[in-house]
Amino acid sequence: MDLSFQNIYIARKRIEIDEMARPREFDKQKALLQAMRLFWSKGYEATSISELLKATGLSKSSLYDTFGSKRELFLEAFDEYRKERMRKLHGYLTQCPTALASIHAFFEMVVEHARNEEQPFGCMSCNEAAELGPHDVEVQQLVEQDFVGMEDSFALAIERGIQDGSISPTKDARKLARFLCASHQGLQIMARAKTAPQRLDDTLSVMMSVLE
Repeated sequence: MDLSFQNIYIARKRIEIDEMARPREFDKQKALLQAMRLFWSKGYEATSISELLKATGLSKSSLYDTFGSKRELFLEAFDEYRKERMRKLHGYLTQCPTALASIHAFFEMVVEHARNEEQPFGCMSCNEAAELGPHDVEVQQLVEQDFVGMEDSFALAIERGIQDGSISPTKDARKLARFLCASHQGLQIMARAKTAPQRLDDTLSVMMSVLE
């Protein structure tokens, strides 16, 4: 065989071998969402590497090469959850003609999701506040940021409600926002504990009466 052709042949074979050995391409965002769902349902400590590999479809080397470590994957998944939840909150709080109706629509969605037996996970921020918050400063700060963001969103909605007449002008927007934020976490804990639906409905009814 001519030396030049032999070199080309060897080079092609090396490329073929490299391509066979190279890990399959994957959708990082999809893997992140799958990991988020697992952490959300089981918590950080109870989620094993083998479960993450099964959920994401990644090999151990791909998981570590892409995300670095279990903790880094968790923090990225948690951040994705927080961003998505804030997008949904903003959407609900601006979707109706009045702020009161928008707030009601958001909490009706929360209660409806609590009835979903396929995903009774509660709120991931609330779950991690209880699991890691007491001893993990970084997670504690992320949870606090989440709560502050939610509180600010509720405060803006309440101020809009005062302007559109759906919420009494005598109300203190910031205090009510904090009440709604705390009530939201309470509903989520009740959902996680699979409480009776009527208890959630009654809680929501009293919550909304406070705004009127």
